[in-house]
Amino acid sequence: MKDLAVNIYGLLKAKRLVLSLLVFTSAFTVSCKEEKLDPVEDIPGLGGDTWVKGPIDQWIVDNMTTPYNISVKYKWDQFEFDNVLKNLVPVDEGQVIPLLTSIDKGWAKPYIEEAGKVFFNKYSPKIFVLSGSVEYNLDGSVTGGQAEGGRKIVMMGINKFKVKGMNGYKAENDSVYAKFFVFHVIQHEFAHILHQNKIYPKEYKDISAGKYYGANWINYRDEDAWRDGFISSYAASKFDDDFAEMVAIMLMEGKEGFNKIVNSIPDATTSKGTTKAQAQSALRQKEAMIVAYYKNSWNIDFYALQSKTRKAMVSMF
Repeated sequence: MKDLAVNIYGLLKAKRLVLSLLVFTSAFTVSCKEEKLDPVEDIPGLGGDTWVKGPIDQWIVDNMTTPYNISVKYKWDQFEFDNVLKNLVPVDEGQVIPLLTSIDKGWAKPYIEEAGKVFFNKYSPKIFVLSGSVEYNLDGSVTGGQAEGGRKIVMMGINKFKVKGMNGYKAENDSVYAKFFVFHVIQHEFAHILHQNKIYPKEYKDISAGKYYGANWINYRDEDAWRDGFISSYAASKFDDDFAEMVAIMLMEGKEGFNKIVNSIPDATTSKGTTKAQAQSALRQKEAMIVAYYKNSWNIDFYALQSKTRKAMVSMF
């Protein structure tokens, strides 16, 4: 099971000023546990479960299952979640179609436009499970999503999901919340799926060798990680999540937003001996290697994908 968690300390800071083209990454820290991809033939319940179908189910069939081969489970089933002892709440069914429409616009469509439907349908997760609330943990973090074997993604906190046009939307709070608990989760996990099918160049691991925080990542802010050449504190936990975080954040923030992060690194030397020049160089090297990986491994123009993804984000938030 892979979990994506947000640190409560960061969540309480989410009301700080957010640059218009910069996702407030220091508001969140994510974590996930790696596991191998499940074979497609082992996917249960594709196309829907056993309850009596209604308008929402037909919408899912028409807009998710038929075009993308993705099944969505929004009816309550505690056993779909990692810890059955945690208190979670069902999804407000009025949230389901707006959520899935946004996912289609902000994640599926940009990939399909750049890489094609055959690519997307082959590698995209095949089951979405929705929870109305997030999962609170004893260490002070909040689990915002789970992923299993690259085929199932659990998205949490859906009852608070809002984008432009939804009643009560307030950009200062809702945009940060939705970007993390939905889009960051999906982009991060999809990056894992891609590198588990075609590994990124081994030289990527050399860029920040000796700088990783390991299990101590949760004690750092994203601003601290930037100064050591990582795009987020969780990126500094280990190699694979360094890669997945870079992909997710570069796509969501766009090229200008990513540049703002790199340019914001102050003049200083960290406890790991990283200077401003070294931190900026590390982030630029990772950017270049990811762009080359997408082109060489998947024939995808990363910057074009980034532009389309960012345009979708701006239109929703």
